[in-house]
Amino acid sequence: MIKFGAVLLSLSLLAPAVLGADAPASPPDPHLVWDLSELYPSDTAWDAERKSIAEALPGLASFKGTLGNDAARLAKALHTVSDLRRRLGRLDTYASLKRDEDTRNASNQDRLQRVELLENDFSTASAYMDPEVVAIGATKINQFIAADPALKSFVFGLKDTLRLAPHTLGDQAEGVLAASGEVRGAPGRIYTLLANADLPWPTVTLSDGRQVKLDSQGYTATRDLPNRDDRKKVFDAFFGKWAEYKNSFGATLGGNVEGTIFEAHTRHYPNSVSFAIAKHNIPETVYRALVDEANKGLPTLYRYFELRKKLLGLPELHYYDMYVPLVKSDKSYTVDEAKKMTLSAVAPLGKDYVDMLAKGFSESWMHALPQPGKKPGAYMNPGAYDVHPYVLANFTGNYDSVSTIAHEWGHAMHSVLAEKNQPFETANYPIFLAEIASTTNEMLLQDQQIANARTKEDKMFFLNQAMETIRTTFYRQTMFAEFELKAHEAGEKGEALTGDALTKIYLDLLKKYHGDAQGVVKIDDLYGVEWEYIPHFYNDFYVYQYATSLSAAAYFSHAIAAGDTKVRDTYLNVLKSGGSDYPYDILKRAGLDMASSAPYQAIIARMNMLLDQMDALQKG
Repeated sequence: MIKFGAVLLSLSLLAPAVLGADAPASPPDPHLVWDLSELYPSDTAWDAERKSIAEALPGLASFKGTLGNDAARLAKALHTVSDLRRRLGRLDTYASLKRDEDTRNASNQDRLQRVELLENDFSTASAYMDPEVVAIGATKINQFIAADPALKSFVFGLKDTLRLAPHTLGDQAEGVLAASGEVRGAPGRIYTLLANADLPWPTVTLSDGRQVKLDSQGYTATRDLPNRDDRKKVFDAFFGKWAEYKNSFGATLGGNVEGTIFEAHTRHYPNSVSFAIAKHNIPETVYRALVDEANKGLPTLYRYFELRKKLLGLPELHYYDMYVPLVKSDKSYTVDEAKKMTLSAVAPLGKDYVDMLAKGFSESWMHALPQPGKKPGAYMNPGAYDVHPYVLANFTGNYDSVSTIAHEWGHAMHSVLAEKNQPFETANYPIFLAEIASTTNEMLLQDQQIANARTKEDKMFFLNQAMETIRTTFYRQTMFAEFELKAHEAGEKGEALTGDALTKIYLDLLKKYHGDAQGVVKIDDLYGVEWEYIPHFYNDFYVYQYATSLSAAAYFSHAIAAGDTKVRDTYLNVLKSGGSDYPYDILKRAGLDMASSAPYQAIIARMNMLLDQMDALQKG
């Protein structure tokens, strides 16, 4: 997961989670925690910078109404705003990282709230700029660009603003929409409180006598239990509780969808999906191509389910059998071993890439181990352009932890390469590109482990890890994307988005993606409420990028692993491009059209290749 500072792009992909992590037996090795003094030497220095930025914000009003005076005035205004955004990114990074290393600390919470309020003030203070640039018009803006080299790093941003002219409202309306962000975010906040704090989670007694509280953490910890009756009990109790609140969550998600539809119509977009993906100029055909190609590739997913059923020795496969591992591994790794494995796996990316990664590994860029109060999960934060990216992990020693290191440091190297080759204004890349870098590293690691496996059991374990990546990241995320599409289309037709209506949409998709009608996986109707459990849906039309990115990673990684240096260099140029152009166009120049079938055929071909190996092992 990549986590940008809130001024750039704020997101969280963690499922509803209980904050806090198990503590290590002794204080963490100082080499395994990040050094935030590189951002600010102290909390006092951070607060002084916060106050300095706050004092500078009123000065932005002096540029209002003057951007069209001449090129120099426009350049001065843009440099002033960019400098504030850059400083805010660093301020946010420090506050966010401090909060996440100990979420129990009230001062850390307060610090982050202060910077979030400041970022909102910044957004409001600068809201007039885009409408004013649109009012100046393309002819005059292009004349300014030609006349003043000081505008060079802003060319892409200015042209992008002009591209959005038909969807940019007047100064007053833009200010109202900017200020209404808190209101538009209400459904997501209500969902978070309900899902994380207010639901009375059930407790189940397992076959071994253990009692488990099935909050979200308890569910994810027990959904893969070896005892099938236990798995069914967990699924039925967990989703049974969500079903009791179907009407409430229907209201929150329905409200979120209606808010998106409102803004899409207000901004003169034909539909919600085109509005949601327009920010980075992604053609709607990309979204629809992904859904279409995933549906065409469902027979390959069904093939995997049939193999799962055979390997698990089950007469019938149910939804509660999805997470049980085909092969378990008791191998344990250290953080140092994870770093070495990652460096070895990414060797096909070239010496320069490996050397940069080794440098990052050797310095204090990562908070690696669990500790009391630390935020769970993992992410990379690139918000401090003038310093370096930071990585949060909760390394527990299993293979998933190793894979997470490879994944998050793929993000980090993307930021290193982008910031080395781009000015601040075009270094920040969108998620559409970001997850390609991380999943390419993951695939290179998977393929190396499969190739080097010493036993049949090890090989099957790593093959299944790779297979599950495709199931959960390509097919499952596309199923989510199709659910969002259908839910918004229903809302756009004026249909009521009740809990029952959303459950029907989701259940139909769940059955289609798992081959219920074909007898592949039996889907009980109760599990149609799973949409309530997914927090991603409150960030509209976002999750599809995980599926597109995995597809692009398959396209690139296979050629890179095979030693194709031309494809390798093309891929590295994608990372170096940062946000200097639209992500769709960056990839198209690299030979990959995400609106075509090619990337999706690549990931489905990878799945079939892995299945062939699993079949051969199973028969051998």
